[in-house]
Amino acid sequence: MCHLRLSLAFALFLYFSGSEAIARSSDNVSSQTQVKVGMVTRNFIDEKRKNWQRTGPRPLRTAVWYPAAASTKEETIFGGAPEEQVFVPVTVSPGAEISRTSGKYPLILMSHGTGGSALMMMWLGYYLASRGYIVAAVNHHGNTAAEKERAAQGFLLYWERAKDLSAVLDKLLSDPFFNSHIDRKRIGAAGFSLGGYTVISLAGGVFSPQEFASFCRSPQRDFTCEPQNEMPDAPRLFEELKKSDAVVQESLRHAGDSYRDQRIKRVFAISPALGSGFTAAGLSKVKIPVHIVIGQADKITPLATNAQRYASLIRGATLTVLPGEIGHYTFLAECTARGKKIVDVCLDAEAVDRATVHQRVAELAFEFFEQGWPRQ
Repeated sequence: MCHLRLSLAFALFLYFSGSEAIARSSDNVSSQTQVKVGMVTRNFIDEKRKNWQRTGPRPLRTAVWYPAAASTKEETIFGGAPEEQVFVPVTVSPGAEISRTSGKYPLILMSHGTGGSALMMMWLGYYLASRGYIVAAVNHHGNTAAEKERAAQGFLLYWERAKDLSAVLDKLLSDPFFNSHIDRKRIGAAGFSLGGYTVISLAGGVFSPQEFASFCRSPQRDFTCEPQNEMPDAPRLFEELKKSDAVVQESLRHAGDSYRDQRIKRVFAISPALGSGFTAAGLSKVKIPVHIVIGQADKITPLATNAQRYASLIRGATLTVLPGEIGHYTFLAECTARGKKIVDVCLDAEAVDRATVHQRVAELAFEFFEQGWPRQ
């Protein structure tokens, strides 16, 4: 039942992200919103890498949120009849003209968790965009609900995700709509779960497959060592691919490389995974500011072996532990009453209000990025 409910959640996100569905006009903009939020989707590709099927270049479908001009029309996604809604509707201005209130805007690249999608993190992207940021969230090929099929390679070749964000950054800096509006001195990254690992890799952390394998053989092993619910067969399938797939074999040769992108100046990681796959030396290479947030009750990426380990080994890193019963999936999209009844990832402890947690974490992210940019 758990897997069926997870699949439903991801299927719904696939539907909305694939069709860019817009349901109806709405004037119900949050009182916290500073400016209107525009939204577009870019079907970027990375010509330097093949897709997992080896039939073409690697897809980088990316959702982008940005400050929209005040005169633009607003519409609602995740709309439809109230009795059918699973996720709380969000008001955006699709394809709107970018606001001219600032000459250039900071850019945040965003990475979703295992088997998720860009829209899973829209709550954070929307918040930042409404306060003067351009936010680009990529769907990681083979590891996202925004594709019809998942791939074992996408689940276990973790380091390919950091390359996704660097490639998307290249594309955005040459995109006719966005390039002149991006402040190249104010570029950061934010990620959730495996996306948290991804942005720490962008910051300079060097992952060690040997270190992670050793940890997973130890009594301290945690849930990150286990087959993930979104694709339980991935480890078994991957073992076969390692023997025959040239793309997999080539990627494995670069597992221990550095994926530091010098253009990234600050990193915000939410419930980051794979903390025990880094040595002290590997994390000593992170020289930029890092803020890590986690819920105290997280059982998917437990505090001690993930967020706490990252924070203790990254010099100057800030760790915020949200107290109480806040768990891993609290950081996914806000759900309706119906969603809470039928989708497992919508379930929080009774004392947890997901919207309140999102607000607090979004405020932390905004403050973190704002405090470190160079003076304009």
